[in-house]
Amino acid sequence: MNRRSLIKTLSLSLGGAIISTETLGKIADNTFSYELPANPNHKPLARTVTAITLGAGNRGNVYGGYATKYPNDLKIIGVAEPNEFRNDKYAKIHGIVQENRFKTWEDVFKRPKFADAIIISTPDDLHYAPCMKALEMGYDILLEKPIAPTEKECRDILASAKKNGRIVAVCHVLRYAPYFVKMKELIAKGAVGRVLSVQHLEPIEHTHMAHSYVRGNWHNSKKTTPILLAKSCHDLDIVKWVLNKPSKEIVAMGDLTWFRKENAPEGSTPRCTDGCKVERECPYSAIKAYHDKLSRVSVLDIPLELKDKAAKQQFVLEKLKTSDYGRCVYRMDNDQPDHYITNIQFAEGITASFSMEAFTAYHGRRTRIFGAMGDMVGDMEELVVTDFKTGEQVKFKPKAEDVEGYTNSGHGGGDWFLVRDFVQAVAHQDPKMLTSTIDDSIESHIMGFMAEKSRKTKKIEQIKL
Repeated sequence: MNRRSLIKTLSLSLGGAIISTETLGKIADNTFSYELPANPNHKPLARTVTAITLGAGNRGNVYGGYATKYPNDLKIIGVAEPNEFRNDKYAKIHGIVQENRFKTWEDVFKRPKFADAIIISTPDDLHYAPCMKALEMGYDILLEKPIAPTEKECRDILASAKKNGRIVAVCHVLRYAPYFVKMKELIAKGAVGRVLSVQHLEPIEHTHMAHSYVRGNWHNSKKTTPILLAKSCHDLDIVKWVLNKPSKEIVAMGDLTWFRKENAPEGSTPRCTDGCKVERECPYSAIKAYHDKLSRVSVLDIPLELKDKAAKQQFVLEKLKTSDYGRCVYRMDNDQPDHYITNIQFAEGITASFSMEAFTAYHGRRTRIFGAMGDMVGDMEELVVTDFKTGEQVKFKPKAEDVEGYTNSGHGGGDWFLVRDFVQAVAHQDPKMLTSTIDDSIESHIMGFMAEKSRKTKKIEQIKL
């Protein structure tokens, strides 16, 4: 396919949305920018969709944030959150009345149904029970990934959704990122001919790994979920989605190698604040990350009245003396692998390899698609398609706005596109508005469970839906 043919056939779809070639912006020779337009399948809303958020942490604020920008589309009318600071903050942002504020998710369901939908952004191990109860009570659900910690629970939720006729949208937000939507569309249009193989990399970035999977909420797989599901079910899902082929079998390897007690440097202490002699030179210093840079400090619940940087830093320093976020990364009770590889066999002989790597200086997924007539290379900032017949390249640069706190984090602007389509699906009771219903998303979870089984048994595992 030459450059002219490639451009002519180029379109970008999200569900039924189509971008025409007229929406491409030429940046330079053979380089074009593009963005997602309004989905032509969307219809005017008869009324505002209402929702209750279970879990007012980072993800609950991301999805709820859509309502603050588009109040005519979505209204958050309830919240369940045991952390008083987060409950108060969330209620103020959304103007939630006192009677609709709850400490636990169980409290929400003691009342008759009083909203259209439930947003489940609780910890991973608290997805299953509230989801099953919400389905039983007739709510539609926006469900943060992973669906649930076990394969049986995932299948139970799918069965309940079908039984109760409810919509369950899984937050596989990469399916809504313009970058990956473009990749899928180009593959389907034959831009590289028949696809034979894929390489996909998720670079977690070393300080992100330390924050979330060594010190943070997901540091212990037994209390949450294995890292391949907690972090990388996005990646298994997106590889399967862009290929649009069923997976057949999977094999995986990986381990926790670096963040262990035996690798603690001489002079280090249980906490970075305990007078550690190597803290200033340590790339995983909690003081440098949280105190000096004030990076990722939303987890520390800094009071809103603290506006001055010095006051915030003092508050953070005190938090580091008592919370896991101040502990030495080599002395945590963590068990999540810090490097992980999987090889997957798809239908029609297509193979894919996926690597999750903690030890990188950068974010942003990297993907290479190998076709018989061309290849495709991208890093979420740019997608380069090369035609083997002519040697010509065409470059595509997506325009997408990440929500606050997720800039360059690898979501590619997909978060609010997902919420936008979820609102439409709920308003019109049409799951076809979504590309990540539980029916579509469960396969990649099965892939993840089988990969983790393979990693532990050192055997190739079959993927059976």
